[in-house]
Amino acid sequence: MRQIFGLMAAVLMLTACGGSRKMSPEELQHKLDSVKALEVKEKLALQGVDLESSDNPLKLFFDSLEIQPLPVSYNEDYVRLLPSYKPVSEDIIAYLNLVDCRHPKAISLPETIGAKLIIIAADEMDDEYSLWLYSLNDDYFPVDKLCLFSVDQRDPEEYTEIDEDEYLQFFSITSDYEIRLMDYAKEGYETHLNEVYHIGASRKFVLSSSDEEE
Repeated sequence: MRQIFGLMAAVLMLTACGGSRKMSPEELQHKLDSVKALEVKEKLALQGVDLESSDNPLKLFFDSLEIQPLPVSYNEDYVRLLPSYKPVSEDIIAYLNLVDCRHPKAISLPETIGAKLIIIAADEMDDEYSLWLYSLNDDYFPVDKLCLFSVDQRDPEEYTEIDEDEYLQFFSITSDYEIRLMDYAKEGYETHLNEVYHIGASRKFVLSSSDEEE
């Protein structure tokens, strides 16, 4: 970080003093872009992403994630503790088109034929805490996403249990990549929503079956 500040100071000094000649606006912008690139590289390095070995930071970030064994399903400790999830840097957030979210963390799933999958957990600005399942293309950019779980937002340090809503939520992902989402009543455990998804050839999440009570 000190190197970045030093570079910025040097650029500003050259601009102010003129050096041997005055830099053109294009040259100045190039210098500033170089400083920005160094800053991005340093941020990604803190996340285990080394830009020197690849020109695709998303691939390196994906490869650096822990792998979530399957099957996996909802339980209170899982959504509270997010075991083995890794913080997502601001630069990767931009690549993933994550907007209005705080403290995002991610974990990858075992790769299936033709699909790369990650789960992202984030506090969202619309007062919700959510888990999202993302599918990625060959360049590791998002193709589709599916909300696995969401609750009214709490401070991450204070989150301990589900809010006292009328319905509880449940999700599961099997080793065959069958994704099930359920809402059920707390009293009597009557199912309100029961949806099953699979991953289509286009890497989008396709609804296979749905059973929803009015």
